[in-house]
Amino acid sequence: MSFLRTANTKVSPRFSMAASAMRRRTLASIAPKTPVDPKAAGPMLRYQKNLPKLPVPALSATLQKYLQSVRPLLNDAEFKKTEEAVKNFEAPGGLGQELQKRLLARANDPKVINWMEDWWLDQAYMGYRDPVVVYVSYFFLYKDDKLRKLPAQRAAALTTAALEFKHQIAQKTLEPEYVKGEPLCMDSFKYMFNNCRIPKKPSDYEEIFDLSLNHIVVLRKNKFYVVDTVHNGQQLSTAELELQFQKIIDQAGSSKGVPIGVLTSDNRDKWTEYRENLIKSSPENRQLLEKIESSDFVVCLDDSKPITRDESSRACWHGDGRNRFFDKPLQFIVFENGKAGFMGEHSCMDGMVTCRLNEYICDGLAKNKIAHGSSEIRSNLPQPQELQFNVNDQTLKDIASAESNFDRLIGKHELTVLNYQAYGKDLIKKYKCSPDGYAQMVIQLAYYKMFGTSRPTYESAQTRKYQRGRTETARTVTVDSVAFVKAMEDPHVPTTEKIAAFRKAMKAQGAYMTGAVNGHGVDRHLFGLKNSLKENEEKPDIFTDPAYAYSSHWYLSTSQLSSEHFDGYGWGQVVNDGFGVAYMVKKHGLQFNVASVKDLEVHGTKYVNGTFQFKQCLEDAANDLKELMDTELAAEAKL
Repeated sequence: MSFLRTANTKVSPRFSMAASAMRRRTLASIAPKTPVDPKAAGPMLRYQKNLPKLPVPALSATLQKYLQSVRPLLNDAEFKKTEEAVKNFEAPGGLGQELQKRLLARANDPKVINWMEDWWLDQAYMGYRDPVVVYVSYFFLYKDDKLRKLPAQRAAALTTAALEFKHQIAQKTLEPEYVKGEPLCMDSFKYMFNNCRIPKKPSDYEEIFDLSLNHIVVLRKNKFYVVDTVHNGQQLSTAELELQFQKIIDQAGSSKGVPIGVLTSDNRDKWTEYRENLIKSSPENRQLLEKIESSDFVVCLDDSKPITRDESSRACWHGDGRNRFFDKPLQFIVFENGKAGFMGEHSCMDGMVTCRLNEYICDGLAKNKIAHGSSEIRSNLPQPQELQFNVNDQTLKDIASAESNFDRLIGKHELTVLNYQAYGKDLIKKYKCSPDGYAQMVIQLAYYKMFGTSRPTYESAQTRKYQRGRTETARTVTVDSVAFVKAMEDPHVPTTEKIAAFRKAMKAQGAYMTGAVNGHGVDRHLFGLKNSLKENEEKPDIFTDPAYAYSSHWYLSTSQLSSEHFDGYGWGQVVNDGFGVAYMVKKHGLQFNVASVKDLEVHGTKYVNGTFQFKQCLEDAANDLKELMDTELAAEAKL
């Protein structure tokens, strides 16, 4: 949730959530060095024009870092072959130098704002043809709202808060985000409201509608309803919205409607064909689709009552596939028992962007900072309008096919949540450790416990300090991380040496992350060089060398996003022999969301309960690290 794609892997939103090394700040503690644009449309964009452009690292620096990143993954013979491929690529007058020149020319073109933007959007998202649900979409699970236990109540409050955030975007008054006093790119917020991903062959596109449109779409029992959020020039109050939601619940009744929404869950080429069939069957259907696509956002009123974190997380992640419209970037999900969450379509916005929206909503409601309006309900409110599609036999066949494909896809996946309460950020800081680096080492140790080796790991790093920056890969596995996990599992290694190995591994992880957020990773630069090849040019050895594909085959796709208002978040795995691991580091706990296929098979070995086995290994690793670091705290206390 990529959050991430290479030519060899599925997308990883992964999240493109971005790690804590780039924790956003909504207020600058020091005056930003970036000049203010006096002609900016509003405060939200006052730094946008003057943000630096995404850099192109020096070729030699990237290649050296690449070799360092693959060294712990390869044996001596394999590494020697990779060294030779890199040497040939970097040779004076060679193709590597030429590709670097082309990439620099693209980056320095005044008409190009971000050299990676168009390539990345197409290859990582819009041109990706697998279903968005599971492979691209991500979810947040909210904590329960003790004041709002009825679905209409909860949905109304969430809607009011979301509309308040929309107003700030529409008026360009939303305060920019900052890291270490420097502003981040706010461009992707334009994709938040009133837009939709539209299926098309060979590549989808994003349709942006006018922010002056004021309607939401509500799903109940697979039926679509339109609710105008403004009446006679005045926004509906929370009380009025609650009435509208309750009307929809009552009107929908107990019978399920024809699940048009499930069409959006299928392969993108199939959904393109389904959509064309739907429109051909009746001209009115195009208008109905546009009503959904142009809406502020979608609210899904599910009739299920999930209880456990695992159940609630899965319900937010995909539900039953019918009561959704997966192409919308914002879907708020409210269950019959008042539980709620969020589902995001990842193409144009990374997780840190929608996290800000969701934290605004949850924090505002929890602290009573949202303006709910009058409790008096106007008597002349328009009724919610059901969107009644004209469905022919072909569309019914398409729906049956999409349902079958969705059920088969979801049936192949497992998800489980480790809600670890022994300690959290407060104790980790007492250990004098980076919370993100610490959590990454928990994951590395857990993987080694289960598989007896270390394998390629992706951690998302955001590059929003640059114009239209999105993400870079932080390659977590290093020579030092491998030495650490081996030391931890070796009973003959003294405790002091284990601690030293642990700190060295965390330092390496932090250094790579720092480089990544500054645009000096490995993966995006190599991605740019590869895309600079001309059609008639043969791929250089560096890209055909098995190490290139293997080192970006993400057995672990990881990202941190921490909020005290969330009870979980996650996504699917990137490769079918790997895990998707979304984690939160809270004040007094750690939480890991683990997703993988049910019949996990890694290098010929089957793990029937692999998802749950890895969850147990995470718990064991967290316990082992606490035991290790407590010895250091105890020793310091005696001094």
